Amino acid sequence: MRRRTGATAPLALRDAGPPPSGCPSGNALPGRGDTCSAGLGPDTVDADVPAAVGRMLVGVLGEQVARAAEIEGTFARDVAARVARFTLEGGKRTRSQFLWWGLRSCEDRPGACAVEPALRVSAAVELIQTCALIHDDAMDRSPLRRGRPAVHAEFAGQYATPGTAEAAGRFGTSAAVLAGDLALAWADDTVAGAELGAETAPRVRHIWRAMRMEMVAGQYLDLYGQVAGSRSAALAVRTAYLKSARYSVERPLALGAALAGADEDTTRALCAAGRCAGVAFQFQDDLMGVFGDQDRTGKPSGGDIREGKLTYLLAVGRARAMERGDRAALALLDRCVGDSELDAADLERVRAVLVATGALGLVELRIHRLVARSIRHLAAAALEPSAAARLRGLFASVAGLRTATVRGPAPDVITSPVPAGVAEGGAV
Repeated sequence: MRRRTGATAPLALRDAGPPPSGCPSGNALPGRGDTCSAGLGPDTVDADVPAAVGRMLVGVLGEQVARAAEIEGTFARDVAARVARFTLEGGKRTRSQFLWWGLRSCEDRPGACAVEPALRVSAAVELIQTCALIHDDAMDRSPLRRGRPAVHAEFAGQYATPGTAEAAGRFGTSAAVLAGDLALAWADDTVAGAELGAETAPRVRHIWRAMRMEMVAGQYLDLYGQVAGSRSAALAVRTAYLKSARYSVERPLALGAALAGADEDTTRALCAAGRCAGVAFQFQDDLMGVFGDQDRTGKPSGGDIREGKLTYLLAVGRARAMERGDRAALALLDRCVGDSELDAADLERVRAVLVATGALGLVELRIHRLVARSIRHLAAAALEPSAAARLRGLFASVAGLRTATVRGPAPDVITSPVPAGVAEGGAV
């Protein structure tokens, strides 16, 4: 596709934001075939995986925004360019890093990987994450993401006028649903465009299909736990398993293993490691949702409490209060959890209960043990040493731990409500 001129080309640059470092600048994002990743070797990607994936995204998104402009200008400006900007500006590319280092850890010959397909599938993973975040914020009515207005809030503010706040809010939510749908469609397009071998393609597409459905299942369980008023630790863990363990860690690792042509035993061990680290990832996210600093997380602290989300942290807090017969603590949790107007003083009281009951300390201990177990699974697999070391660091990082704290052997038994299947790497 040739680069478009006139009003369309500046649209991509203006609304999608500047390209990552190392990519072309000018009046438009790259078009078809100009992915910014041509000629990259694996060692170059190793040095900065997020930047390499960002370069691929510039090309992929430039093509998609140009296509959108050919269909309809307002849609391209408001929706397509906003999805592109959100994706390009976003996050640490954690899932892409798991995919890349999963691939590198499974290579028989260092430097043998096909960079282009790996980066293209990584770009698709980032787009499905865009879909998940846009939809999640709209469903949770969260006003902020990454320290700036969430996509649904941006849409609402774009067309709000005096006296139309309610209608603008409905519009923002509806438009955000469409934006998330578009990101998911682009993700599928990106995987479909990857040049995969005859043996690799079925494996990658099987994992991709499973990951998409698991993501939706995890999001639904998140909503279901709220509307059902569930206090089940088992359901909280099941939600964490689908929402983070599978989608955020295990499946990206499996995609990397598939791209590397890894054998069944290696893939199984890698996925078991990812499953444990992924549950730890969600548990840490739950902690940050209650105790985190907004300047660090980019989201209002206490959102999970105000929304009444079923998290493992809250489930453990209630269970510990019941064990102790602490009626005051239970009454406070009953009154505050799910109160959308909860003030700072009551939020601090909830935090105090979660500390006093031992829930905070217990969840922190579970996180540590799950990460230790994940590293134990890695050690059991025949992985490339330097790539395996990168994975150990990533596991510790997403769980909020320093690598040095999880180098020792994992305990033989995890004495917690975490299902044995998660702890041992089997199905839940």
